Amino acid sequence: MLYTEIPTHRPVTSLLDTIDHPEQLRTLDRSQLKQVADELRHYILYAAGQSGGHFGANLGVIELTVALHYCFNTPHDRLIWDVGHQAYPHKVLTGRREQLVTIRSKDGLAAFPAREESEFDTFGVGHSSTAISAGLGMALASRYQNIAREVVAIIGDGAMTAGMAFEAMNDAVAHQADLMVVLNDNDMSISCSTGGFAKHLAAIWARGESVNISQDGQAYVQPHPEWLYNSRLHEAATDAADNLFKAIGFDYFGPFDGHDVEQLSHVFAALKKRKGPRLIHVYTKKGKGFAPAEVEQIKYHAINKINAATAPATAPKYSDVFGQWLIDQAAQDSRLLAITPAMCEGSGMVKFAQAYPQRFFDVAIAEQHAVTLAAGMACEGLKPVVAIYSTFLQRGYDQLVHDVALQNLDVTFAIDRAGLVGEDGPTHAGAYDYAYMRTIPNMVIMAPKDENECRQMLHTAYMYQGPAAVRYPRGQGVGVNIEAEFKPLPLGQAQIVLSLNPTAKQHISILAFGSRVTAAISAAEKFAAQTDLGIRVVNMRFVKPLDTKMLDQLALDTALFVTVEEHAVMAGAGSSVSEYFAQAQIVKPIIHLGLADEFMPQATHAQMLAAAGLDEHGIYKAMHTAWAKLS
Repeated sequence: MLYTEIPTHRPVTSLLDTIDHPEQLRTLDRSQLKQVADELRHYILYAAGQSGGHFGANLGVIELTVALHYCFNTPHDRLIWDVGHQAYPHKVLTGRREQLVTIRSKDGLAAFPAREESEFDTFGVGHSSTAISAGLGMALASRYQNIAREVVAIIGDGAMTAGMAFEAMNDAVAHQADLMVVLNDNDMSISCSTGGFAKHLAAIWARGESVNISQDGQAYVQPHPEWLYNSRLHEAATDAADNLFKAIGFDYFGPFDGHDVEQLSHVFAALKKRKGPRLIHVYTKKGKGFAPAEVEQIKYHAINKINAATAPATAPKYSDVFGQWLIDQAAQDSRLLAITPAMCEGSGMVKFAQAYPQRFFDVAIAEQHAVTLAAGMACEGLKPVVAIYSTFLQRGYDQLVHDVALQNLDVTFAIDRAGLVGEDGPTHAGAYDYAYMRTIPNMVIMAPKDENECRQMLHTAYMYQGPAAVRYPRGQGVGVNIEAEFKPLPLGQAQIVLSLNPTAKQHISILAFGSRVTAAISAAEKFAAQTDLGIRVVNMRFVKPLDTKMLDQLALDTALFVTVEEHAVMAGAGSSVSEYFAQAQIVKPIIHLGLADEFMPQATHAQMLAAAGLDEHGIYKAMHTAWAKLS
């Protein structure tokens, strides 16, 4: 059934409502699976409208999810969902149907599969391209323990572009592991799939010979304009050279119609009887069953709550500030090239890609490659800019150290989604970049307090002759005027942005980094109204190099230092201040405010900041408590 509107009231789903465990699904006749899928799609439309969140990918795997749970004895058999954008139907069929409207909210369901949430969530995900490695680990563990079980890794064509997926497939063949890989081919990741692998899948789809699979798991080929079968054990429709999966040693089956739930159930039932590494190629449509999403798949990758009150935008998003800077900087310097690992839209690069198509490189979900690609460009005298989320730069850490910083190459890193990211939860939080970058020689690290400073810091990083990073938060800026003229910042210089009761003999000095400057100013003003102490707020601007001259000066009359950052306290920016004080033998009371040594569950960004004590109230309360102990 094709839907054109998202329902605002819970739809009637009489058959789906009888399924609280996949065992109940497996009691149904195969002919009833289509009704289950139709009702599940209708319910997903409703629930996603209530909660917001990932949308198109979930609609695209409805039939696939039903067929998998129908054919495999879950949770004894293991299903591993790569990325997790598409796991909403899985959650519905595994006892979490009525909870789905709470997904991505405080105390609600996690945005992605989470082991602590359900025994059916066999592996926690959120980042791409891990499912085959994890599935292989489970398959080999089952073999070692003499446990008979099926292990199925479901991975999208976008996630297949990462090298880790092929590393795992290569190893699966080496071990002749009993592992089934389901390749969900929808020609998309978040953006459209790019590169040679996407072209290879398109060629497989276009060749179009066919297969049926008998009940005993054997295959027989018959003419059909759409389906293709290849196997290294049986007569194939094409040579191994025409099929990458077969060439590396997988049995290959497909492509099959990913929206024909009865056919899929026959395929999975038959292929359970085979052993070794098997790849089942299914072709799906992202946004299937919702007409607007089928047409605009990128737009409907995720949606907001349909009943949410949306205030008019008062400030641009930081990603848009980056996107405009990129265009303006490129207009001044033909050496600028821009790289993204499949995050063109999210990183604000669409207009740049349109304006400078020869200077834009979307390398697909391949963060390691993105970083070293930039290193190679820099070796030839160009000035690459890598736009990447903080949580995804973690995946390119060795390349950052070995390929860029060790060679002191001129690469600019625009690090989006730094700090807490709200509803996407801990898998996407950018909580560790200060720590993992500031230990690397040659790195310069900046954090802006607002969108104008973000623009100027990006220019500063670009003009610096070496590796430099600007890390900025998700969402809107604070609403300041953005200056068109580029004004590079003096390297490593902090700035006092508030000084209250400046003639006082004793001061509290708040050293605020990046996004916490505004909240620190509000907390300082509240505290100053209740005391004769001097209160300073310092916009530190640089995590590396630190402004040690400023710190020396402040130490002369500061009775209490407070560092504030939207980052892990451990090894964070505040830690670098304490390290300097220890080295300089400056002994002053100091408290560090930031994220505790734990992963924070999803909530709104404001709720997470409050829970971490990083909003205005939390900073004020921490200052008040610390000063009371000293008084």
